[in-house]
Amino acid sequence: MKVVYHDIFRLVYDYDPAAAKGRIDCIIDELHGAYEFIEPDPAQEADLLLVHQPGHIEYVKGNGTLYQVALFAAGGAIKAAELAYRGEPAFALVRPPGHHAGRNSCWGFCWFNNIAIAIEKLRRRGAVNKVLIVDIDLHFGDGTDNIYEDAPEVSYYHLYGIDGLRQCLSVYTDCDLVAVSAGFDMHMKDWGFILRTEDYKTIGKLIAGHARRFCGGKFFAVLEGGYNHQVLGKSVKALLEGFDAGR
Repeated sequence: MKVVYHDIFRLVYDYDPAAAKGRIDCIIDELHGAYEFIEPDPAQEADLLLVHQPGHIEYVKGNGTLYQVALFAAGGAIKAAELAYRGEPAFALVRPPGHHAGRNSCWGFCWFNNIAIAIEKLRRRGAVNKVLIVDIDLHFGDGTDNIYEDAPEVSYYHLYGIDGLRQCLSVYTDCDLVAVSAGFDMHMKDWGFILRTEDYKTIGKLIAGHARRFCGGKFFAVLEGGYNHQVLGKSVKALLEGFDAGR
């Protein structure tokens, strides 16, 4: 499991909880030394246009610092997807998050839809076609869902408990790639009061096992939410340990 990361993600680029000081650091503290870190390039505007309308991109450009960080976030997701396509599962440790960003809209601390941009980069060049997106964030990824509402080849599933995930995976066996919107705000000590840290390991094992069985081990994850710095890093590490164990 490789971790895609750039130091630009340490910048406090906004006033929202996703941009808070120390949020990325608490994850690095848990992962450093246990995983190989790989640096991404920023996404190009042509990459953003695979998903977003030109007017939306111009709107985000109005905040120069945020725009630069967001380009690297999309680029990090692209790098993780490309590694996954080569059979090297990867986790994009990026921010801002993206699953609330639609083609011409954004809210919920999201600006560009990182995971959709990465998926479309692969799909447009014919590397993959059928993709399963599993969103484990507390909040429904309305941006991702709307982007793919007219694309039957891409299926979006939002987590409704571990039993629900098992049921989802039993149905979606025909896929070339699994992409995970990895939010951690469903934790018992975060906004959701639902999952324990060890549940993320179980989730990781289920997803990785599914990907290795049905799509040649091609899967990647991109950081979305998660705001309690005391448990966020541990939850991320648990998910990655699950990914590694799901064989």
